[in-house]
Amino acid sequence: MPVNDARTGLMRAGLNLIQQALSIYDRDLKLALWNHRFQEMFDLPEQLVTPGASFEDTIFYLVERGEYGPVDDPWTAVQARVEAARAFQPHYMERERPGGRWISVEGAPLPQGGWVTVYTDITEVKLQEKMLRNRSAELSDEVLANAERLAQANRALAATNAALAEAKRELTEMEARTRLTTEMMPAHIAHVDCDLRYTYSNRRLGSVMPGRSAEIIGLTGREALGDLTFGKILPYLNRALAGEASVFEFTDEESGRRIRAAFTPDQIDGGPVNGVYILSTDVTAETQARSALAQTRKRELAAQFTSGMAHDFANLLTVILGLQSRMERLPLPDEARALATGIQAAARRGGVLLDRIASISGRPTLKPAPTDVGALLADLRLLATPTLPVQTRLEIVLPPQMPVLMLDAGGLQDALLNLVLNARDAMGLKGGTIRIALACLRDTWLEIRVEDDGPGFSPEALEKALDPFFTTKGSKGSGLGLSMVYDHATLAGGTVRLSNRPGGGASISVRLPFRPVAEGQAEGLPPLLVLLVEDDSDIREGVREMLRAQGHAVIEAASVDEALALAEVPGIGLILSDIQLGAAQGTVLAETLAERRHPAPVLLMSALPAGDPRRAAARVPVLSKPFDAAALATAIGAARA
Repeated sequence: MPVNDARTGLMRAGLNLIQQALSIYDRDLKLALWNHRFQEMFDLPEQLVTPGASFEDTIFYLVERGEYGPVDDPWTAVQARVEAARAFQPHYMERERPGGRWISVEGAPLPQGGWVTVYTDITEVKLQEKMLRNRSAELSDEVLANAERLAQANRALAATNAALAEAKRELTEMEARTRLTTEMMPAHIAHVDCDLRYTYSNRRLGSVMPGRSAEIIGLTGREALGDLTFGKILPYLNRALAGEASVFEFTDEESGRRIRAAFTPDQIDGGPVNGVYILSTDVTAETQARSALAQTRKRELAAQFTSGMAHDFANLLTVILGLQSRMERLPLPDEARALATGIQAAARRGGVLLDRIASISGRPTLKPAPTDVGALLADLRLLATPTLPVQTRLEIVLPPQMPVLMLDAGGLQDALLNLVLNARDAMGLKGGTIRIALACLRDTWLEIRVEDDGPGFSPEALEKALDPFFTTKGSKGSGLGLSMVYDHATLAGGTVRLSNRPGGGASISVRLPFRPVAEGQAEGLPPLLVLLVEDDSDIREGVREMLRAQGHAVIEAASVDEALALAEVPGIGLILSDIQLGAAQGTVLAETLAERRHPAPVLLMSALPAGDPRRAAARVPVLSKPFDAAALATAIGAARA
């Protein structure tokens, strides 16, 4: 037997022990429960005492049998009683049945809709009243009538008291459900009176504003929230007490949460205002999402401004880097060699900067390679020192032992140079010390801390400095420096934190994953025969010299057709091709070679921004222009791995 049927059977067995007749109809006036006394009292057929039996059919049956006395129109009498039942109002009545017996009918609505009705045979009570009338001739008819009315009133009062008790139970249950609902809401719901003292509060204040007590009923708003936060919302509370609803967003300084609060006057139909209802929600995540969306739109705007020139300028820088690579092999004096290294670092930084601006609406890509951090910082000093005033000193602190790490050396150097230049500008003409300190944190993070002796960050800068285009330099700043530092760190899986030093000055902490190079990972690979495909002769010459300097043999092609013909030369170990080859595309060359099952890996190079569809269509690795010899060697190693 199903569980529900068993429970229904047990309930009906219990109802059968009641001496009164009882019936329960649901909100659709269908029979749900009854006892045997109900069927016996009205002599109902089986079809009217089955689950789902219609209340209307039962009334029609009783009307036809004369239960309600003679009626002119049975159908009208039935409809009148059905409509009265649908009103779901509690009632008490007494009526005489055919055969002279009397019953009282007491009905009460159910919270979920429907009716429970109790029928009591009061024939004996009525007989006693009649005997009292017949045997008490000395009593006036008026006294007897009053006694009868009093007895009836007492019975009606008892029924009313029962209805009131049920109503009280329903109100208590409703209040409990309402409180449970408010406690489940991810918001603080409260009411204050005209003195701004809490008269109601769910227990969510501490979750919306961490650090606040959940027990605030009886406290004033100032006592519960503190002077600073209460001062922010006080004008809106006063507006609500004046009858004006409002919504206000503010930052709770104690917890750092962004809060949206709605203030609604406690007022009914234009009457007096009795207080204010307050709904407070934590919208910190929503605010961050809005900020991220705004940052994305700014990035898209920057991409529209710069993507057109990115390609040509990147090609020009590739030529510069190629010429610099050739200069390194010349017998130059030490001073000239240092200048050549500075030219390489500046050209590389310019290329990285332009590439990042051009692809700022998309997601930049990392180019990790084995990196000697000490050498990287030495190059940074060489690059940054000429830009610093004589009264400004650059101090670099390295741990005693720092292994070779997998890092995007160009991107990291560019980020650190941005931080150094920002520190220089912050200190101004008075100068000071710019300190770069590296530390390994629990073999998990490489922390690079850049500190200066300047005025430090303003509160607004601490909040917005990592947003694109935010600058405190007016027309002299682009607002992209710290944003690019943030992009580089987050793309690598790290973080950036801004703070002010206790003794004055700014402090920026960049954390990157600590990834030492495995033994043998940085060792060189044997030389290759490389097919170089590039339609720009200057670029082709520069890349060819980089390849030869690394020990590779090179054959050259200027078009897709020429490359396909030379690809048949035996022993080719790598095909390095530009994506844009006049009217043709390097992607077509790569696809054709794949169809022919050419054994050599294909590596494409391009000055197109990362989000360009022509670059996105490539199914092989793409090396971004401009690149230096180290980046080229890393890309070749990855392509042949």
